[in-house]
Amino acid sequence: MAAVATITPLSLKALYDREQGIHVFDVRTPAEFQSLHFPFAKPAPLEALKPKEVVAQAGIGNAETIYLSCKGGTRSRLAADKFVKEGFSNVCVVEGGIDAWAAAGLPVVGGRKVISLERQVRIAAGSLVILGLALSYAVSPGFVGVSAFVGCGLVFAGITDTCGMGMLLARMPWNQGGTEPPKACSQ
Repeated sequence: MAAVATITPLSLKALYDREQGIHVFDVRTPAEFQSLHFPFAKPAPLEALKPKEVVAQAGIGNAETIYLSCKGGTRSRLAADKFVKEGFSNVCVVEGGIDAWAAAGLPVVGGRKVISLERQVRIAAGSLVILGLALSYAVSPGFVGVSAFVGCGLVFAGITDTCGMGMLLARMPWNQGGTEPPKACSQ
């Protein structure tokens, strides 16, 4: 991953208070975005992120900084790499994402509650391991390969900080958001 600038939630809030026209994009799934986000963030889901389209639609000039956020920082760094690879150098990641923003007591917009993508991956991976072990015991020992495959995928995800199962789950209908509008709140 390319080295990109970072900004703390408190510094971002102070910057927004001074310059209301900053460009902040939340790269989580639409459902995660609807559940909780910065009041001035716009959704730009990582699994479908096309940096040139985002910049064109937002009318961002060459000298303007693009701020990226997610739940805790991993996906925003991946998104930053996409922007940098497409030639955008003014990219900045919000340290700690929405988790750090909310923990700092800054205002958020929230709607329906969803299970985070990270928890969905844990649930799916654990379920597949149990299924593979049960099938290897009840049907054929060859089914232990399911558990081995999931284990290898988890190791790969840990080493590369890229999760294929997470990318797949992000595309599922329940992660695409609902029709319920978000409600303003503060934590």
